[in-house]
Parts: sequence; C-alpha cells; structure tokens
Amino acid sequence: MPFADIMGHDRIIEVLRRSLRNGKTAHSYLFEGVPGSGRKKTAMMLIQALFCKALTDDACGDCHSCRKIVSGNHPDIHHIVPLPDKRDISIDQLRELQHILSLRPYEAPRKACIIDPAERMSVNAANSLLKTLEEPPGNALIVLLTENAGMLLSTVRSRCQLIRFAPLSPEHVITVLERSGMPPETATLIAPMSGGSLQRALELDNESLVVRREAVLSRVSQLSNNRIATIFDAAEELSGNRDATLELLDMLLSFFRDAVHLGAGNREIVNRSVRRAIESIAAQRSFPRNLEILEQINATKRDVQRNANSKLALDNLFMAMAGNR
Repeated sequence: MPFADIMGHDRIIEVLRRSLRNGKTAHSYLFEGVPGSGRKKTAMMLIQALFCKALTDDACGDCHSCRKIVSGNHPDIHHIVPLPDKRDISIDQLRELQHILSLRPYEAPRKACIIDPAERMSVNAANSLLKTLEEPPGNALIVLLTENAGMLLSTVRSRCQLIRFAPLSPEHVITVLERSGMPPETATLIAPMSGGSLQRALELDNESLVVRREAVLSRVSQLSNNRIATIFDAAEELSGNRDATLELLDMLLSFFRDAVHLGAGNREIVNRSVRRAIESIAAQRSFPRNLEILEQINATKRDVQRNANSKLALDNLFMAMAGNR
C-alpha cells in the first residue's frame, strides 16, 4: 500500500490515516522539514488516498485515479512553485490558483494543490492566500511545504495544521540508498552527511565528500583562541555559497551529535569510518560544552537559512567553538 512506502514517519502516517478513516482531514496543512525528508511524498500519498475510488484510509494503487496520480497527470492536482526566472512565488500565481480552485474538479471529489517552498511566497502573495487557506473553495485540499515554518507569516501558520517531519535517520537513508542500487560502503559514507535528506544524499559526490570531510575535521581539531588565525583560516577555507555552507553545517551537526553520544556513554555513532577523529572531538571539550556547540551549530544553520552572511556566520561559530572547553 502507498503509505507503507514512506519511511521514518510512522507517527505522522498514523495521524493522517486516522483523519482519513474519520473523514476529518484538514483543509490546509503545513508540512515542515528538510527537503528530501518525505514531506512531498507524504503530501502526494495523502492526496492519492483522498482521491482513491476505494474510499479507505489508504490508496489502492490500482484504480484510475491512483494510476493517474502515479503517472503525474491528474488534472485536479496543482503544483505552485517559483517560476523559472523568479525567486519568489508571486501574487499573480496565487490569484490564478484561487481561480482554478473555484472551478469544479474534473474527476476527483475535490481539487488539491501543493505549494513548495511556501516560504518563497511574497508577502502580498501570502496575504492573498489567507481566506483561501481558511475556507478553500469546493472543499479543496492545500498543502504547504516549508523547511522552516517560522519563515512564514504567523497568519498563514495559524490557518494550517502544522506537521513537523524530522530528518530521516542515517539508517533510513542508508536503506533507501541501498535499495536504489548504491553500494553499502558508499551509502554508509554519504548518509551521515545528508542531514536526514534523501534528496541531499543523492546529490552528494562521494569523492569530493571524502576530501571535504577530512578538511573539516582537520580545521575543527586546530581551532584555538590562542591562535586566532586558526579561526579565520577555517572560515575562509570552508565557507562558500549558501548551499555549500549549509552542507558544511550539516556535516558539523553530524560530527558533534556523535561526539555528544560518545560523551553520554553511547558507543554507537554514525560516522564510524572516522571514529578516531570523532573521539578526539569528544575528548577536546566537556560533555556540556559539546551540547552547547551542537545548539550553536543549529542556530548558525537557521541564520544562514535566513540569508545571513555565510563567512561572518562561520567566523562567529568557529570563535564560539574555539572558546571555553
């Protein structure tokens, strides 16, 4: 059954299936999580179950509606994304969507749309959507996908049922990568650096990842307030564009999560192939300090996601990491 294809989100799937069984699905959902964590796939599975002729809490996969959705050509599903030459989703796109939703569905009992990424709606576009989110015409279903719900207007968030998708565990990422034909040793290397995103895992280059991982571990081990150059040299070497900086921060999160696990007495870590380096990171600082750094890395990632200057953000992070041990 289709919902069974979604890994790592059993609680969310059970909530959605219960709402389907009870006929109490929300009009508007806000799915928050990193791209590649399963948000979009879950949204499509929810729509497929709603449109399915079997009228159960899951899609049959065999009816005319299910087959059309799988092939990507169902006329009552609409995807709103930024136009190719634009950064934001415009108010004109949402006005067109509102018109489409006001029309009768072609085949399904209702229309459905997915807006992705929702945080890229302009302020005017988001404001124009408020009434539609509250009372979608024709009982339409609207699903907004976002990496960070805090970047949306509070008035948008309050009109949607928020569901948070945790990043996939490295074990789930490894399983999916191996099912796709990736050798186990490659999947084991890439998964910890994916940040829980299957999309990012598939985009990572194995050879360049090894080189970058070694550079990051080397720079982190050298950070010292007594040698201020180590801080700025690290930021200079490791910073890049926004995407490269976010990849670096995901790598640091993976390293320090493992360091925290070791500090808590848990010998099972994700980055097993560089265990000695992770043990060194854990030993350099106290357990509470490694917890603080983990939160500082998360805070830096949020800042970069909000378009903070990558180099300055890394300068500040590395200064904090070089501080009290």
